[in-house]
Amino acid sequence: MKFFGSRSRHLEHELAIGEPRENDTLRFDPDISLVEKRKEGDAVSETMYDDEATIIAGNCPTPHLQAGVKKVEAITLTWTSKELYLAYALSGSNSIFSNETLLTDMGTIQFQVAFYVTSSFALLPLTGTTNIVSGIVGGVFRLPTAKFIDLIGRAEGFALMTMLAMIGLAMMAATKNVETYAAAQVFYWVGFNGMAYVLDVFMADTSSLKNRALVFSFSTAPYIFTTFIGPRAGDSILKTSGWPWAYGMFAIITPFIVSPIIALLYINQRKAIANGTLIMQKRGMTLGEKIKFYFWEFDIFGLLLIISGFVLFLLPFALSQYQRNTWDSPNIISMLVVGVLCLIAFPLYEKYLAPKCFIPWRLFLNDTVIGACLLSSMLFTSFYMWDSYFNPYLQVVHGLSFINAGYVSNIYSIGSCAWGIIVALAIRISGRFKWIAFVSLCLEILGVGLMIMFRSGKYGIGYIIMTQILIAFGGGGLVICEEMAVMAAAPHAGVASMLALIALFSSVGGAIGQAVSAAIYIPKFTEALHLHLPGNATLNKSLVGSLTTQLLYPMGSPERTATIAAYDHTMFYLCIVSTAFLVPCFGLIYMWRNFKIMELRQVKGRVV
Repeated sequence: MKFFGSRSRHLEHELAIGEPRENDTLRFDPDISLVEKRKEGDAVSETMYDDEATIIAGNCPTPHLQAGVKKVEAITLTWTSKELYLAYALSGSNSIFSNETLLTDMGTIQFQVAFYVTSSFALLPLTGTTNIVSGIVGGVFRLPTAKFIDLIGRAEGFALMTMLAMIGLAMMAATKNVETYAAAQVFYWVGFNGMAYVLDVFMADTSSLKNRALVFSFSTAPYIFTTFIGPRAGDSILKTSGWPWAYGMFAIITPFIVSPIIALLYINQRKAIANGTLIMQKRGMTLGEKIKFYFWEFDIFGLLLIISGFVLFLLPFALSQYQRNTWDSPNIISMLVVGVLCLIAFPLYEKYLAPKCFIPWRLFLNDTVIGACLLSSMLFTSFYMWDSYFNPYLQVVHGLSFINAGYVSNIYSIGSCAWGIIVALAIRISGRFKWIAFVSLCLEILGVGLMIMFRSGKYGIGYIIMTQILIAFGGGGLVICEEMAVMAAAPHAGVASMLALIALFSSVGGAIGQAVSAAIYIPKFTEALHLHLPGNATLNKSLVGSLTTQLLYPMGSPERTATIAAYDHTMFYLCIVSTAFLVPCFGLIYMWRNFKIMELRQVKGRVV
């Protein structure tokens, strides 16, 4: 588990067919001459204006769009059916499926070894801290990534994100301290998230809205088998080469896997230029004019404000326990104050001062977009609240091996992806997704709520597996529905910005969940250890900071029993807070317009 865009368009809007509500308005660019507003009870015409239909069905890219969007439209107008299916087919390294397999396998293995990396520095709780910074930066950078692929192109954006991911992988493979590891995580997650994001946008570009849920569920299918590959591969790497090679090997493999799909896009792009479908116009700007143009296009000031705001606001939750005066520390207070000021300044700057803003207010203020983005944030906050320390919990409390703990941790991945295919079929058949979101949320709340009881070590691992299956089914349905909601609410030229926006909210939600989780874990875990293992301050500090130390003591020993009690005590609070975050989500889903996706037209050319 994305967006924005500010560009002029000529009559490229879609008719959003849904259940009308009071003050429900079709919000599109104000420069479009045909803007249709609805009143409660009005019927919405199901026919398109002649000139709009001509543009969407035409044999040339839509006029007045940015270069990157024109390029992908030219590709869909130029490539053959064979080349389209080649991009999606499960056939060699040329496929989207192969690239998604690379990303899922990379993520699975590195999630497994991350706890051992920070434990090697005796700083296990800082796993969440490094994830907070890298998650926020990776999420926020989807906004300039969306701008880049709209201005420059999808293939160029995918190549750039691959390069950043490789830099991060190489840095992590060579890291000798936690500071270098944290910096490498930023590069890696910007690139890793960016690669997955560009593939998502490309699939949206090359699929009709009625089939898009199926296409997106297809793209996540590799998780079904990397769930089994990742834990075993990670275990083998830890026992033989050591954790640095979990990163180093992907730095070597990645270029060979991603190059074919980049080549496929470039070849068809050049073909479109050669046959006259795509006409590229040079701007004729000087170097200084180019620097100024891209400085404002990428909204550098806004980018710095939002990154600084989220990082400075969320980091104190994870770092406060390392300060002598905890929350009374001047460093913590100053970070919170500056962070809040930056977050307040960002929307004001975007609305009143920014020459080019990432998020057009006419889309951001759409009820469906607001509801879907806030839902995504709440879901990720809830998930990471209990998941941040779930893998160590499984190994310590239930005595699972590294491999088996990985299997249980990844039930969400395999369950949500497998169930996502069923959800996508239901959307394709019914033409609606709002009702599916309500059902999925009920499953999610049931699963997380049951963890409050079954998180105790006195219950068998089977109960935990049951809760994970419920959460997987609920989460898998909700992720697809929220993405469909924002894509249905925007025209094709705004899809990249919509996906970037919801990805930003997801990343921020995940960072909030990890921050609050770390703020609960450190004091509650320490408190329980001192209660069950008094007079051992040095040992207790080591147990808090290292999974390796926790696993040194066998089941039944005083140290292991105290550690199990500490996890029991901590997970109780994490699961309660996680469940509470899900309750308001019913209202957020209610905000969505009940689209009929069968009647929405967005993309042109040869698509799935």
